[in-house]
Amino acid sequence: MLRTNFRFEKDTRSISYSSVVLDLKLLKAPLQKEQELQIHHTSQTRRVSRDGSRPNFCYGVRRRERAQMGVKRLGIGLVGSGFMGRSHAFAFNAVGQVFDLPFRPALAVLADRDEAIAAEAAGALGFERAVGDWRRLVDDASVDLVAIAAPNRFHKPIALAAFEAGKHVYCEKPLATSLADARAMVEAAERSGRVGLVGFNYLKNPIIALAREMIEAGEIGALVAFRGIHAEDYMIDPDAPHSFRTEPEGGGVLMDLGSHIVSLARHLVGPIEEVSAMAATVHESRPADGARRTVPVEDHGHLVARFQNGALGALSANWLAPGRKMQLEFELTGTRGTIAFTQERFNELRVYAAGDPPGRGGFKTIVAGPDTPPYGRFCPAPGHQLGFNDLKTIEVAHLIAAIAGEEAPSPDFREGYEVQRTVTAALRSAKERNWVRVDGV
Repeated sequence: MLRTNFRFEKDTRSISYSSVVLDLKLLKAPLQKEQELQIHHTSQTRRVSRDGSRPNFCYGVRRRERAQMGVKRLGIGLVGSGFMGRSHAFAFNAVGQVFDLPFRPALAVLADRDEAIAAEAAGALGFERAVGDWRRLVDDASVDLVAIAAPNRFHKPIALAAFEAGKHVYCEKPLATSLADARAMVEAAERSGRVGLVGFNYLKNPIIALAREMIEAGEIGALVAFRGIHAEDYMIDPDAPHSFRTEPEGGGVLMDLGSHIVSLARHLVGPIEEVSAMAATVHESRPADGARRTVPVEDHGHLVARFQNGALGALSANWLAPGRKMQLEFELTGTRGTIAFTQERFNELRVYAAGDPPGRGGFKTIVAGPDTPPYGRFCPAPGHQLGFNDLKTIEVAHLIAAIAGEEAPSPDFREGYEVQRTVTAALRSAKERNWVRVDGV
């Protein structure tokens, strides 16, 4: 047995790291595609596949197999180089170093609102070329995948043009500025036969995958209630200027932040059947073009919901919450337990299971580690934490696998549309002051 920091030797059967031992059947015959590795963790034995579905410290073996066969290039075209554009670029740069991929992402073209901004961003982020018009990016023959990280009003025209040109599309949320536009995008995606993925990267957190696994296994019993919030404070200043977030079409906190907590609720509990909502604008005007202009959208919104499976929910969105930087948070109760999570500590899951002896009950904290895949792709040691851009990298790995036909894209444009339809129902409810069925909007 060789005790080392995962250094492979030619004739090594096993590698030990702390209490984890990996048995590698590599001694005489080449490793076959269908072969598995085994991890013996203390008294527990787990099967490990090389697709990341279980902790896997030696994905380089399959990478060498791919390299021998040749890996096809996937040309990336990125529209937008702001916060989310940079996150996309980081993910596309990192994903090949972390995951074994069926395609090799190549950063081909970056588009922004003018040539100078695009050229500066392309140089900083590693793109081959820069353009000041997204149409030139879509028409570029070297681009196979169009990643949309532009303001919301550009999502529809870029996506429709990309699908028409036979490209795959990776679009940040919300899908569009209106439900009708989102529906048109879904129809274009399904007509094209290309992959359309929506950027709800918080769903790709290994801890969220664990929560969903526990729910589906019935570990907390039948689902009773979901209580969720997404609160931040980036719009607390009344002199923060107007932006795409405060535009009348596609703006407002329920679309900007509320879509995230709705996506989590649907991911964990299921479709929402009907909603009753309230919303309010606190800062009624903001600076724009040298003057103050009325704000036409809500600063905070709150809704109660009934899920199709009978569970009830209470969801809130607020971008005027002083001190809250990333309170994407939920508590999900079942008949036999509770799961609690906050994005401000997103490498942890708090779980309560009923049935402990008197005086011994309470929440336990599960910390992310190699047993919550694909955490182990990034770090072999539990508790060392993943970061925001790591979640984007996991999302991009899934996107590339979907393009290769290895996985079904999720959340696809149809799911993005359903999230937007739920938010639209909440906005209608707040305006009409009554219950609104989601399938009625």
